[in-house]
Amino acid sequence: MTEIKAPMPGTIIEVLVEPGQRVAENQELLILESMKMENPICARDPGTVQELRVKPGKKVLAQQVLLVMQ
Repeated sequence: MTEIKAPMPGTIIEVLVEPGQRVAENQELLILESMKMENPICARDPGTVQELRVKPGKKVLAQQVLLVMQ
């Protein structure tokens, strides 16, 4: 399992994947707004989204787990 974590605190403004979806390396998974900038959160490796732990509008902390991939 691979945990995708927030690199900085901010607000999730868009979720681009859903559980069970296969994703490619470097595919955008989420958009995190921080310091008035939109930051894409991308997959480090190909895999399958196993669990989403955030929704649009949710505030997150740095290093908080956003989703789990397998």
